[in-house]
Amino acid sequence: MNAIHPHRPAPRQGIVELLQAHDIVPTQQRVEIARWLFSEPRHLCAEQLIGLVGEAGCRVSKATVYNTLGLFVGRGLVRELIVDPERVFYDTSTHHHHHFFNVDTSELIDIPEEALAIAHLPEAPLGTETTGVQVIIRIRNSRQ
Repeated sequence: MNAIHPHRPAPRQGIVELLQAHDIVPTQQRVEIARWLFSEPRHLCAEQLIGLVGEAGCRVSKATVYNTLGLFVGRGLVRELIVDPERVFYDTSTHHHHHFFNVDTSELIDIPEEALAIAHLPEAPLGTETTGVQVIIRIRNSRQ
């Protein structure tokens, strides 16, 4: 998996306000996780986030990171992108859009929603409704 180069974390006060606006108690660990997650628009897996937080000198358990990411997904702060059974990324851009997934580099690249047209969706099963469509197009580096 590609290394994520750390940048500056998001300002603490802005993160505290963001968490509070989504009814999330801003514990020290949640704030530190969110500061790195929201430092810029990005796609991170939990392991990459653990690395960033650890490099910044904050001790956070793997379970805490996963629980925090689950909470953030549940409150609409990030989108969970399951690219295969063993790879889950968290996208800080929560607007509807699609992705390329490079199988060689494990990189996710945004595709604007309007760049992809879906002509017809099947009817949702009885008693359900479609809430969105998420397309992940798998690519690899050219073999020249």
